[in-house]
Amino acid sequence: MGRHTWMDGARDGARRARRRVGQRAAAIGLGLVAIAGLGGVGAVAMAAPATPAAVSPCEAAVKACARLSTNEAWLTDGAGTVLRGPVPMNHGAPGKETPTGMFAVQRKEEVHLSKEYDGARMPWSVFFDDNGRAFHGGDPSRQSAGCVRMADPDAQAFFNGLEVYDKVQILP
Repeated sequence: MGRHTWMDGARDGARRARRRVGQRAAAIGLGLVAIAGLGGVGAVAMAAPATPAAVSPCEAAVKACARLSTNEAWLTDGAGTVLRGPVPMNHGAPGKETPTGMFAVQRKEEVHLSKEYDGARMPWSVFFDDNGRAFHGGDPSRQSAGCVRMADPDAQAFFNGLEVYDKVQILP
Protein backbone atom coordinates (compact mmCIF):
# COMPACT_ATOMS: atom_id res chain seq x y z
CA MET A 1 0.00 0.00 0.00
CA GLY A 2 1.54 3.34 -1.02
CA ARG A 3 1.76 6.38 1.19
CA HIS A 4 -0.83 8.38 -0.73
CA THR A 5 -3.35 5.57 -0.55
CA TRP A 6 -2.95 5.31 3.22
CA MET A 7 -3.15 9.10 3.71
CA ASP A 8 -6.22 9.38 1.51
CA GLY A 9 -7.88 6.62 3.57
CA ALA A 10 -6.94 8.37 6.83
CA ARG A 11 -8.35 11.67 5.59
CA ASP A 12 -11.55 9.98 4.49
CA GLY A 13 -11.84 8.27 7.89
CA ALA A 14 -11.35 11.59 9.69
CA ARG A 15 -14.00 13.22 7.47
CA ARG A 16 -16.45 10.40 8.20
CA ALA A 17 -15.80 10.72 11.96
CA ARG A 18 -16.38 14.51 11.87
CA ARG A 19 -19.59 13.97 9.88
CA ARG A 20 -20.88 11.42 12.43
CA VAL A 21 -20.12 13.81 15.31
CA GLY A 22 -21.94 16.60 13.47
CA GLN A 23 -24.93 14.35 12.79
CA ARG A 24 -25.10 13.30 16.44
CA ALA A 25 -24.92 16.92 17.59
CA ALA A 26 -27.71 17.84 15.17
CA ALA A 27 -29.85 14.94 16.42
CA ILE A 28 -29.27 15.96 20.03
CA GLY A 29 -30.12 19.55 19.18
CA LEU A 30 -33.37 18.52 17.50
CA GLY A 31 -34.21 16.35 20.50
CA LEU A 32 -33.70 19.28 22.86
CA VAL A 33 -35.84 21.51 20.67
CA ALA A 34 -38.62 18.90 20.68
CA ILE A 35 -38.40 18.44 24.45
CA ALA A 36 -38.47 22.19 24.98
CA GLY A 37 -41.59 22.41 22.84
CA LEU A 38 -40.01 24.74 20.32
CA GLY A 39 -40.73 22.59 17.30
CA GLY A 40 -40.24 19.19 15.78
CA VAL A 41 -42.60 16.26 15.55
CA GLY A 42 -41.95 15.11 19.12
CA ALA A 43 -43.19 18.37 20.59
CA VAL A 44 -46.49 18.13 18.79
CA ALA A 45 -47.09 14.52 19.78
CA MET A 46 -46.23 15.06 23.46
CA ALA A 47 -48.07 18.34 24.04
CA ALA A 48 -51.21 18.12 26.18
CA PRO A 49 -54.17 19.86 24.56
CA ALA A 50 -54.70 23.14 26.35
CA THR A 51 -55.80 26.30 24.64
CA PRO A 52 -53.33 29.18 24.79
CA ALA A 53 -53.71 30.98 28.11
CA ALA A 54 -56.49 28.58 29.13
CA VAL A 55 -58.08 29.55 32.42
CA SER A 56 -60.19 27.28 34.56
CA PRO A 57 -63.39 28.85 35.94
CA CYS A 58 -62.93 26.85 39.18
CA GLU A 59 -61.01 27.72 42.32
CA ALA A 60 -57.22 27.58 41.96
CA ALA A 61 -56.76 24.68 44.43
CA VAL A 62 -59.10 22.46 42.38
CA LYS A 63 -57.41 19.84 40.19
CA ALA A 64 -60.47 18.74 38.17
CA CYS A 65 -63.07 21.24 37.06
CA ALA A 66 -66.26 20.81 35.03
CA ARG A 67 -68.77 23.44 33.92
CA LEU A 68 -72.11 21.84 33.08
CA SER A 69 -73.55 24.86 31.23
CA THR A 70 -70.80 24.76 28.58
CA ASN A 71 -69.96 21.02 28.67
CA GLU A 72 -66.28 21.75 29.31
CA ALA A 73 -63.75 20.27 31.74
CA TRP A 74 -60.24 21.25 32.85
CA LEU A 75 -57.38 19.41 34.53
CA THR A 76 -55.08 21.69 36.52
CA ASP A 77 -52.00 21.43 38.72
CA GLY A 78 -53.99 22.49 41.80
CA ALA A 79 -52.34 25.90 41.77
CA GLY A 80 -54.31 27.50 38.94
CA THR A 81 -52.32 26.31 35.90
CA VAL A 82 -54.37 24.44 33.30
CA LEU A 83 -52.68 21.21 32.21
CA ARG A 84 -55.45 20.07 29.87
CA GLY A 85 -58.54 21.80 28.67
CA PRO A 86 -61.02 22.94 28.12
CA VAL A 87 -62.05 19.53 26.83
CA PRO A 88 -65.54 18.62 25.62
CA MET A 89 -67.59 16.56 28.03
CA ASN A 90 -71.19 15.74 28.84
CA HIS A 91 -73.08 15.30 32.09
CA GLY A 92 -76.19 13.77 33.59
CA ALA A 93 -79.43 13.66 31.66
CA PRO A 94 -82.62 15.19 33.09
CA GLY A 95 -83.62 13.27 36.20
CA LYS A 96 -80.02 12.02 36.60
CA GLU A 97 -78.27 15.35 36.94
CA THR A 98 -74.61 15.69 37.82
CA PRO A 99 -74.41 17.40 41.22
CA THR A 100 -72.66 20.74 41.53
CA GLY A 101 -70.29 21.74 44.31
CA MET A 102 -66.94 20.79 45.80
CA PHE A 103 -65.88 17.14 45.99
CA ALA A 104 -62.74 15.07 46.39
CA VAL A 105 -61.43 12.11 44.41
CA GLN A 106 -62.46 8.98 46.33
CA ARG A 107 -61.07 6.22 44.16
CA LYS A 108 -59.86 5.41 40.65
CA GLU A 109 -60.48 2.40 38.41
CA GLU A 110 -58.83 1.98 35.04
CA VAL A 111 -61.81 -0.02 33.73
CA HIS A 112 -64.99 0.10 35.81
CA LEU A 113 -68.02 -1.98 34.86
CA SER A 114 -71.23 -0.40 36.15
CA LYS A 115 -73.38 -2.66 38.32
CA GLU A 116 -76.30 -0.21 38.05
CA TYR A 117 -76.27 -0.09 34.24
CA ASP A 118 -75.86 -3.69 33.03
CA GLY A 119 -72.07 -3.78 33.11
CA ALA A 120 -71.66 -0.57 31.11
CA ARG A 121 -67.95 0.03 30.52
CA MET A 122 -66.57 3.18 32.16
CA PRO A 123 -62.87 3.44 31.23
CA TRP A 124 -60.50 5.70 33.19
CA SER A 125 -63.00 6.26 36.04
CA VAL A 126 -62.19 8.81 38.73
CA PHE A 127 -64.98 8.68 41.33
CA PHE A 128 -65.74 11.90 43.19
CA ASP A 129 -68.97 11.47 45.19
CA ASP A 130 -70.79 8.97 47.41
CA ASN A 131 -73.26 8.03 44.66
CA GLY A 132 -70.80 6.54 42.17
CA ARG A 133 -70.39 9.56 39.95
CA ALA A 134 -67.10 9.84 38.14
CA PHE A 135 -65.11 11.47 35.39
CA HIS A 136 -64.77 8.69 32.81
CA GLY A 137 -64.26 7.91 29.15
CA GLY A 138 -66.92 7.37 26.54
CA ASP A 139 -68.83 9.31 23.94
CA PRO A 140 -68.96 12.96 25.08
CA SER A 141 -71.90 13.66 22.77
CA ARG A 142 -74.17 11.45 24.94
CA GLN A 143 -75.53 12.44 28.32
CA SER A 144 -74.76 10.18 31.27
CA ALA A 145 -76.52 8.96 34.39
CA GLY A 146 -74.82 11.69 36.43
CA CYS A 147 -71.17 11.22 35.53
CA VAL A 148 -68.85 13.56 33.63
CA ARG A 149 -68.22 11.72 30.36
CA MET A 150 -65.38 12.72 28.03
CA ALA A 151 -63.42 11.21 25.15
CA ASP A 152 -61.11 8.39 26.22
CA PRO A 153 -57.81 10.31 25.71
CA ASP A 154 -59.10 13.15 27.90
CA ALA A 155 -60.45 10.74 30.53
CA GLN A 156 -57.09 8.96 30.59
CA ALA A 157 -55.29 12.28 31.14
CA PHE A 158 -57.63 13.07 34.06
CA PHE A 159 -57.12 9.54 35.44
CA ASN A 160 -53.32 9.91 35.26
CA GLY A 161 -53.33 13.47 36.59
CA LEU A 162 -55.59 12.96 39.62
CA GLU A 163 -54.96 11.23 42.92
CA VAL A 164 -57.25 10.24 45.79
CA TYR A 165 -58.20 13.32 47.89
CA ASP A 166 -57.55 15.79 45.03
CA LYS A 167 -60.18 18.54 44.92
CA VAL A 168 -62.91 18.45 42.27
CA GLN A 169 -65.36 21.25 41.51
CA ILE A 170 -68.50 20.94 39.39
CA LEU A 171 -70.02 24.26 38.31
CA PRO A 172 -73.58 24.77 37.03
